[in-house]
Amino acid sequence: MRHQKSVVWIASSKSDLRDFPVDVRRVFGVAINDAQNGEEHPDAKALKGFGGRSVLEVVDDYDGDTYRAVYTIKFAEVVYILHCFQKKAKKGSETPKHDMELIRHRLKTAELHYRSGFGKG
Repeated sequence: MRHQKSVVWIASSKSDLRDFPVDVRRVFGVAINDAQNGEEHPDAKALKGFGGRSVLEVVDDYDGDTYRAVYTIKFAEVVYILHCFQKKAKKGSETPKHDMELIRHRLKTAELHYRSGFGKG
């Protein structure tokens, strides 16, 4: 049996997820659990702009609103939840610039945390 990765929530990501509707939380919970087990949720997609499949997002539509969870599987022992948010923009599927900047910043935070907490580079 494979070792399940730990989950680390960066900044407000956990409290933000808690504010989502129960059905959305359930979908994202399954996706995070899949990532912990080295699997990929069927709805997980690489987030553009991060080169490859190390930063993933799961999108769920609920009651006319779109919710997103962004996490990284870049590290061997940990899944970092970087950002959970409700997409406000009404046009296009592109992730808003502010959210992309926040995700980049939180990814750097995760990298620092991983290096200091796990002694890895």
